[in-house]
Amino acid sequence: MAVGRAARRAGRTAKVEAVLGKDAAPAALDLLELVEFAWHDCYGDTTPSPDVIDDILMCSRGDLARLIQYARLAVEDRRDLRVAADQIRSTK
Repeated sequence: MAVGRAARRAGRTAKVEAVLGKDAAPAALDLLELVEFAWHDCYGDTTPSPDVIDDILMCSRGDLARLIQYARLAVEDRRDLRVAADQIRSTK
Protein backbone atom coordinates (compact mmCIF):
# COMPACT_ATOMS: atom_id res chain seq x y z
CA MET A 1 0.00 0.00 0.00
CA ALA A 2 1.31 3.43 -0.92
CA VAL A 3 2.11 5.89 1.84
CA GLY A 4 0.90 9.43 1.18
CA ARG A 5 2.82 12.64 1.64
CA ALA A 6 0.91 13.56 4.82
CA ALA A 7 1.70 10.18 6.38
CA ARG A 8 5.39 10.50 5.48
CA ARG A 9 5.45 13.99 7.02
CA ALA A 10 3.80 12.71 10.19
CA GLY A 11 6.26 9.82 10.34
CA ARG A 12 9.22 12.19 10.10
CA THR A 13 7.99 14.77 12.59
CA ALA A 14 9.49 13.32 15.78
CA LYS A 15 12.92 12.79 14.18
CA VAL A 16 12.95 16.27 12.64
CA GLU A 17 11.92 17.84 15.97
CA ALA A 18 14.70 15.92 17.72
CA VAL A 19 17.30 17.23 15.29
CA LEU A 20 16.09 20.79 14.64
CA GLY A 21 13.75 21.54 17.54
CA LYS A 22 10.01 22.11 17.62
CA ASP A 23 10.21 25.71 16.39
CA ALA A 24 12.14 24.89 13.21
CA ALA A 25 10.43 21.54 12.54
CA PRO A 26 7.52 22.86 10.44
CA ALA A 27 9.90 24.67 8.06
CA ALA A 28 12.19 21.64 7.92
CA LEU A 29 9.26 19.34 7.14
CA ASP A 30 8.16 21.73 4.39
CA LEU A 31 11.66 21.57 2.95
CA LEU A 32 11.62 17.77 3.00
CA GLU A 33 8.35 17.89 1.04
CA LEU A 34 10.07 20.10 -1.53
CA VAL A 35 12.88 17.54 -1.67
CA GLU A 36 10.24 14.94 -2.54
CA PHE A 37 8.99 17.03 -5.47
CA ALA A 38 12.54 17.55 -6.74
CA TRP A 39 13.39 13.90 -6.16
CA HIS A 40 10.42 12.81 -8.22
CA ASP A 41 11.35 15.19 -11.04
CA CYS A 42 14.98 14.04 -11.06
CA TYR A 43 14.70 10.33 -10.31
CA GLY A 44 11.08 9.36 -10.88
CA ASP A 45 10.70 8.02 -7.33
CA THR A 46 8.02 9.42 -5.07
CA THR A 47 10.42 10.13 -2.23
CA PRO A 48 14.06 9.59 -1.37
CA SER A 49 14.89 6.58 0.77
CA PRO A 50 14.82 6.92 4.55
CA ASP A 51 18.63 6.72 4.45
CA VAL A 52 18.81 9.86 2.31
CA ILE A 53 16.47 11.69 4.70
CA ASP A 54 18.61 10.54 7.64
CA ASP A 55 21.74 11.76 5.87
CA ILE A 56 20.18 15.18 5.24
CA LEU A 57 19.22 15.47 8.90
CA MET A 58 22.65 14.26 10.06
CA CYS A 59 24.45 16.80 7.90
CA SER A 60 22.21 19.63 9.09
CA ARG A 61 23.65 19.29 12.60
CA GLY A 62 20.46 20.92 13.84
CA ASP A 63 20.80 24.04 11.69
CA LEU A 64 18.04 25.00 9.24
CA ALA A 65 20.44 26.72 6.82
CA ARG A 66 22.59 23.57 6.68
CA LEU A 67 19.46 21.49 6.20
CA ILE A 68 18.69 23.54 3.09
CA GLN A 69 22.25 23.14 1.82
CA TYR A 70 22.28 19.39 2.27
CA ALA A 71 18.74 18.91 0.96
CA ARG A 72 19.93 20.49 -2.28
CA LEU A 73 23.01 18.28 -2.29
CA ALA A 74 20.81 15.20 -1.81
CA VAL A 75 18.93 15.93 -5.01
CA GLU A 76 22.05 16.99 -6.88
CA ASP A 77 24.25 14.04 -5.88
CA ARG A 78 23.17 11.73 -3.09
CA ARG A 79 26.59 10.02 -3.11
CA ASP A 80 28.27 13.25 -2.04
CA LEU A 81 25.62 13.59 0.67
CA ARG A 82 26.44 10.07 1.91
CA VAL A 83 30.16 10.87 2.06
CA ALA A 84 29.45 14.03 4.08
CA ALA A 85 27.12 12.16 6.45
CA ASP A 86 29.59 9.32 6.92
CA GLN A 87 32.33 11.81 7.78
CA ILE A 88 30.11 13.31 10.49
CA ARG A 89 29.19 9.87 11.81
CA SER A 90 32.84 8.83 11.98
CA THR A 91 33.67 11.77 14.25
CA LYS A 92 30.95 10.95 16.77
